[in-house]
Amino acid sequence: MLKNKTIESIDKNLLQALFPEELMEYFRISHYEILCSVEIKQEYWLIEFEEKNELPNGYCKEEYESKGFRESKLIQDFPIRGRGVFLRLKARRWRHKISKEIIKRDFTFMADGSKFTQELSDFLKEASGYKARYHQQYSELLRGEE
Repeated sequence: MLKNKTIESIDKNLLQALFPEELMEYFRISHYEILCSVEIKQEYWLIEFEEKNELPNGYCKEEYESKGFRESKLIQDFPIRGRGVFLRLKARRWRHKISKEIIKRDFTFMADGSKFTQELSDFLKEASGYKARYHQQYSELLRGEE
């Protein structure tokens, strides 16, 4: 059945199943590695995403220029195959060529005031007994990576 699908479409479908939909729509993976925390003696994934250089809807590309990235943000997502998953997001900013106004996207897949994706935050709220263990286990990694 997979004969007619290309590797690229399989890869994209797999990534969309693993990561929040908005993340895959606006970002691309720029780097990833498996690291090991000495403190908790456990491996984890660090996956870096860069926002695509595509202006938000309603803005004219002739009037704006990319001015690089905002400060990266490290958030935690669901574990994969028993390893913690941390996403480092590099979101872009654009500047109007004449007025110098800066624009940027507001991403809702990150939980407000949290270092978790919204999906993970909702899951942990429902599984309250699991929440404390999960957060305690990986909180050292979040502090160490910032």
